[in-house]
Amino acid sequence: MGIDAISNRRSIRRYKQTEIPTAVINEILEAGRLAPSGKNRQPWRFLVYGNEPKRRLLEKMEAGIKRESEGEALLPESVHGLPDARNTLRIMREAPVLIMVVNPCGKSPFEAITADERVTEIVDSLSIGAAIENMLLAAETLGIGTLWIANTCFAYPELVNEMQTNGQLVGAVTLGYADEAPAQRPRKPLEELVEYRI
Repeated sequence: MGIDAISNRRSIRRYKQTEIPTAVINEILEAGRLAPSGKNRQPWRFLVYGNEPKRRLLEKMEAGIKRESEGEALLPESVHGLPDARNTLRIMREAPVLIMVVNPCGKSPFEAITADERVTEIVDSLSIGAAIENMLLAAETLGIGTLWIANTCFAYPELVNEMQTNGQLVGAVTLGYADEAPAQRPRKPLEELVEYRI
């Protein structure tokens, strides 16, 4: 796994209905497990969904998106993101495998936390991002398409209730054999992003 996996990786939104061998899924999860983490806390749990359990979970996500758009919105200032969340739900339904990513040490984003807890949450989020990126790159080398998903936020309580897990739902990753070959999306040039102060 090297720079080629980084440069070739794409966000996949169309999947073939081909089963992924469990050994391949485990190899991807192992890459996540091996990620670095602040204070070696390893603040991640991976819940792997497919078939009927995935269908039930995504019914709850659909209900949450509906609540957010027609009922009591928990994220009223983010209403512009609901059409994208509906498209994300379609993608999640199409992908054969869905990995829900949880920080067992974290709290709901709708809970008040102290400044100290916020710092810990930031460190944990950085660590979880490293684990997810490891999984995306491992999947790329194994010929598996992925999509890193944050739109779970719109159905947060519904998903957490269905998952029956403690901690903070951080996001999700879809896995499947790609049924598209998207071009690389634009990236900002390095000179816009870097300041040398040496």
